[in-house]
Amino acid sequence: MQMRELGRTGVKLSHICLGTMTWGEQNTQSQAHEQMDYAVAEGVNCFDTAEMYPVPPKAETYGRTEELIGSWFQKTGKRNDVFLATKVLGPMATNYVRNGTRLDRQQILDACEASLKRLQTDVIDLYQVHWPQRPVNNFGRLAYEARQAQGPDIEETLGALDALVQQGKVRYIGVSNETAWGLHEYLRLSGEKNLARIVSIQNPYSLLNRSFEVNLSEFSHREDIGLLAYSPLAFGVLSGKYLDGAMPENSRLQLFKRFSRYTSPQGTAAARAYVELARAHDLDPAQMALAFVNSRPFVTANIIGATTMAQLRSNIGSAQIELSDALCKSIEEVHRQHTYPCP
Repeated sequence: MQMRELGRTGVKLSHICLGTMTWGEQNTQSQAHEQMDYAVAEGVNCFDTAEMYPVPPKAETYGRTEELIGSWFQKTGKRNDVFLATKVLGPMATNYVRNGTRLDRQQILDACEASLKRLQTDVIDLYQVHWPQRPVNNFGRLAYEARQAQGPDIEETLGALDALVQQGKVRYIGVSNETAWGLHEYLRLSGEKNLARIVSIQNPYSLLNRSFEVNLSEFSHREDIGLLAYSPLAFGVLSGKYLDGAMPENSRLQLFKRFSRYTSPQGTAAARAYVELARAHDLDPAQMALAFVNSRPFVTANIIGATTMAQLRSNIGSAQIELSDALCKSIEEVHRQHTYPCP
């Protein structure tokens, strides 16, 4: 398994990171344990989770994914074999998590303490802000809309994260679903206030959403902020399994109709083009899509997710695939025809 350094930390992460957001909803505890067993045996040393997982979030499953990971640590004793990343919720109107979440100091400290208990560990390797306090162009929006920010500012959020590092409860800190301005603000404040420095950004990146390349790729490269790329298969759309109106039984889009981010007409047209391209080169479409993400120099780790062991084996196997120059050129041609279809 190829390894890449995370930012300036000196820590080497496997190029494939095990995503976990289906555990506790679509996957049982035994299935989650089997996935972790297999991934670690294959050289994966990074797990990514969040306090709100599994997705879609709801009161009866909140925190369950972290609990399943914690039970695996207790069962196997392999906590030290894993670089563990989790996230604190951004603002969300809910009565079952802190009566509505905000990225203020006390909520971040409380959320971290609760995650540590669920994960059955004394320290979180990477603690991430799941999404910003302020309104930004994420989750399907490409254009920025000028709106008034409300709630605690980045300085308070960063101060709380720094406190967790100083307390030894968190080793490194990162952001998710963040913009270039937000990343710059975190770095500016860490330098001016002598606070912990952001080491990673977890944003969507796939053949259907390459918007990270516009500004953030240069930013992350020059400032040594590692990209942990999520949704590399666009909720499975890039596997081709949803083409021509197909809806596989127990698939994510069949179970949860709300997830339509990658199934717009333009997204479907682009997915079809990539699937046909992969098949023309005798490649599995999902593995080609993952291999593309793996090949990007600004990607530290590619966060894959699977609900079956067959999917997991295929996803991890993508790390062994190298795309030819001719295929890469064809991918760019498709990208020019279908640019950012699913931001």
